[in-house]
Amino acid sequence: MDSDKVIYEKLIEWAETKGVKLNGVMPWALDGRGIGVVAVKNIKEGDQILLVPNSALRSLDTARPEIKQNIPKDASVQAILALELALDKPNTGYDAWVAVTPSRESIMTLLPMVWDHRLHQYLPKPALALLRKQQAKFNRDWAAVQQMPAFAGEEAPITRSDFMYYWLLINTRTFYHETPQTALLPSGDKMVLQPVADLFNHGSKGCDVKFTSAGCTITADRAYEVGDEIQICYGRHHNDFLLVEYGFILGDVETDDDTEETDDDNHDDEDTGNNNKTIDPQSYEARAKAKAKANKINTWDEACIDDAILPSLNREQRAILEERDFLGNYVLDANEVCYRTQVALRLLCLSSYEEWNRLVTDGEDGGEALQKEVDRRLVDMLERYELVVERKIREVEALGEVGQACQREILVTRWRQILKLVEDTIDRLYV
Repeated sequence: MDSDKVIYEKLIEWAETKGVKLNGVMPWALDGRGIGVVAVKNIKEGDQILLVPNSALRSLDTARPEIKQNIPKDASVQAILALELALDKPNTGYDAWVAVTPSRESIMTLLPMVWDHRLHQYLPKPALALLRKQQAKFNRDWAAVQQMPAFAGEEAPITRSDFMYYWLLINTRTFYHETPQTALLPSGDKMVLQPVADLFNHGSKGCDVKFTSAGCTITADRAYEVGDEIQICYGRHHNDFLLVEYGFILGDVETDDDTEETDDDNHDDEDTGNNNKTIDPQSYEARAKAKAKANKINTWDEACIDDAILPSLNREQRAILEERDFLGNYVLDANEVCYRTQVALRLLCLSSYEEWNRLVTDGEDGGEALQKEVDRRLVDMLERYELVVERKIREVEALGEVGQACQREILVTRWRQILKLVEDTIDRLYV
């Protein structure tokens, strides 16, 4: 902990020279969860806890001219920023920031893109689709980088493995932000790096992040006690997205339906007047463990059930749904089944195409009797899909030495989350 504290203190000292302003927060080593940001004094809702001025951001605007001038125009901003980081030399002014970024080992362990390829087939369908897009984007960027004059000789300045590490690092650390140079670019190219702000972990709810003319501000969404971890929300993402893009998932099977008090409940009426209280590491660890369950739940999680629905559709039904853009992308979450699923099941339940078409066109549900039949059909499909998911879990558990144990474990956990969402939906709809 002492060595970590020194690293964080050096980061803060360096960041403050860049105009970064922290108010009551500090980077902290979290028990078994890497680095996060915690409150070192009591914080009130609406308090600005961090300001990162525009001058401290690293973006396309600040990238070295020799990189921007020589890289092909079709290279992404992610490629430019990754290449700049890869080519950074020690003592270039960013050492304190680099010291707290995830290690190569961490990136290469956590992110599915660099897992043993034999594990990829066990990813849930949405995760695998995202991974394939990610791989294609990386391959395009690496091909673009290799066309630069610096790569024409026998010894390239960096290897493919080096570039992949920094490319993935950029992917996990950047914030969406439009700058003058990225205003006309696709949304995926509107990204910036910013010190300290990139240490906030993701939660389903979190502090307010805004970019203003002064820079990036992070404002407390509620009251926080000394020692509380403070999170931001990277977006309303399901766990398949989080796994591929960031290398983690929220929640576990046992805590997804916990009804214990959340942090919001605990702070509604508290007195936050004592803002001079300082953090005690032992009290922080105890409180952090007690609150970890509430922080881990992903309220935006969902499960794709294409493999439950599509096998029941014949060729004609698939064609009808495809024509109306309702084929596939069927999902359910902890509360409901998506509208697309309802539309597909009504087609199975109704004997008349005209009646189905009218319901879709008018946005009607067809009444209680039809809904009961839809629910009954769906329960039958989900009960069969339960067996598919259970088999998938057994297959991953039997993989032995394929990949790393932590990679197989996160796959098993993810499939168990999906299984629980399916089981809960069956219990809710059973008629």
